[in-house]
Amino acid sequence: MKKIYMAGVGGMLGEAFYRQFKDEYELKCSDIDVNEEWLSFLDFRDEQNYRKEVLEFNPDFLFHVGAYTDLEYCELHQKDTYETNTKSVEYAVSIANDLDIPLLYISTAGIFDGNKDLYDETDQPNPLGHYALSKYLGEVYVQENSKAFIICRAGWMMGAGARKDKKFIQKIIKQISDGKKLLHIVNDKLGTPTYTKDFANNARLLIEKEQRGLFNMVCGGFTGRLEVANELISLLNLKDSITIKEVESDYFSEEYFADRPGCERLVNKRLNDFGLNIMRDWRVALKEYLEDYYSEFILK
Repeated sequence: MKKIYMAGVGGMLGEAFYRQFKDEYELKCSDIDVNEEWLSFLDFRDEQNYRKEVLEFNPDFLFHVGAYTDLEYCELHQKDTYETNTKSVEYAVSIANDLDIPLLYISTAGIFDGNKDLYDETDQPNPLGHYALSKYLGEVYVQENSKAFIICRAGWMMGAGARKDKKFIQKIIKQISDGKKLLHIVNDKLGTPTYTKDFANNARLLIEKEQRGLFNMVCGGFTGRLEVANELISLLNLKDSITIKEVESDYFSEEYFADRPGCERLVNKRLNDFGLNIMRDWRVALKEYLEDYYSEFILK
């Protein structure tokens, strides 16, 4: 049985990776937030301990998953952001190279400036804020220094339910559960949702097919925040009781002050080229996500 060390997997994506790989691989999973019985404590910003942990386990793959993803936090805590999102990636590359094993690194659609309608792997990133820059610098370092790597770029992430999902879907459901009947949703942000379950499934396919390189990996279908919100309300059967009011991003400028691209829609060009794109349409994925994690909110 092959072995995978997964670093920084206490969050929404980490849970999907654990579930996807646990039955057919021997796993060692760590995070600074030990919120599951299958997690052990590791701060991967501590190079010495990171190296010691991974070398002792002697895995066949190293997955470097964790990062700060709250854009406002990253703007306000830049030193912490670059130590967590960039410097630790250098440690991961060094460790994987020393063991002569492939490294899996997670990146984001947010590294683009939004000036195009669609982005594939040939497009040049142009990060707008410190979160985006910290992730892009990680990408560059992996590509320039890793002996063997897979970089998977995600879009608007959804998964793991209320306990771990800190993104758009959970934020809307939280408002609904708090009794809000009027939702203000931006009409000027375009992107591609990414279900963590599908993402982990497709990453596993790349591992098993021994693929290497950079891959956009998002759900099918190009959409925007407004359409996602409307689909969510429809799937919850709440169209008669919830009203959506369109607003521009400036409406939330005090709360969400970090620069965000107007468009971060990805195309899975390389997955398609290799015949390895098993990411489902975002509507299909959203429906399954709600049924699996939020069934109590679906009006019968």
